[in-house]
Amino acid sequence: MKRLAFIALALAGVFWGLGFPLGKLVLRETDAAHMVLLRFAVAAVVALPFALARAECRALFASPVVLLGGVLYGVAFLVQFEGLAYVSVTLAALLVGAMPALIAISARLLGERVSRASWVGVAAATLGAACIAGRPDGAGSPLGVALSLIALFIFLAWLIVLRRAPKPPTPMAIPAVTVIVATAAILPIALVMHGPPDLDLSPGAWAGIIGQGVFATLLATAAWQFGAARVGAASAGVFINIEPLMGATLGVALFGDHLTLALAVGGLLIIAGSFAVVLGERGAKPSDLAATPPPTPG
Repeated sequence: MKRLAFIALALAGVFWGLGFPLGKLVLRETDAAHMVLLRFAVAAVVALPFALARAECRALFASPVVLLGGVLYGVAFLVQFEGLAYVSVTLAALLVGAMPALIAISARLLGERVSRASWVGVAAATLGAACIAGRPDGAGSPLGVALSLIALFIFLAWLIVLRRAPKPPTPMAIPAVTVIVATAAILPIALVMHGPPDLDLSPGAWAGIIGQGVFATLLATAAWQFGAARVGAASAGVFINIEPLMGATLGVALFGDHLTLALAVGGLLIIAGSFAVVLGERGAKPSDLAATPPPTPG
């Protein structure tokens, strides 16, 4: 069973990592808010059967915790991809590597045990993020970096809220309801910002939107929740780092992003620090917060 869980975690990391390059592809033809709206609309259509399958699943729509979680999830993606419009794929992906450090800090503030090794990782990841933010070297603007970092804190709030979510009747129930609620939250914001979305997009853009919706949104979240529930938090946390590695590699390989010294050093610090955080918690008791999937995803 653990082997299946690790496969699911690896797939989640790969799917989340695809979100940044696919998003950059779609942003060539539309704005960030409309892209996120269309992405979640696709995910919501796929999620609908899972959300309505049983009465217990439908009851989640009445849960204030799940509703708040869905709103935070949608807003976080809006902010993240507004930031992606101003930064490179590589920069945005590497900044996500700071998420394990944020989880460790929040866990400590909530009274949970955080090891000394984890704090070393927190310091390294924070230094890496500061290195990238201070010297993006053409990889993005300060506004883009700021929005990307703000999105991480909104995702962190989503994780904390989900700690209080009711026990799901099926593995797909909460991911499905979350995606549908997020779509409803994104819709009015996107309409106010830019009006109705332009649906006359190229086949390549639609492929990116569908890929984001099915793989980088719904399936990634569901795969992570399946895997994280079956292995220790420290072991699961290592797979977080697949996302920034995947996004950064594709950004350099496919989008011509320039891997500057600041990006390389900052990215290595973030990834090394993240590994130190999750591996440093190996001796700690797994907590709901640490075992909950970090979304950012891309």
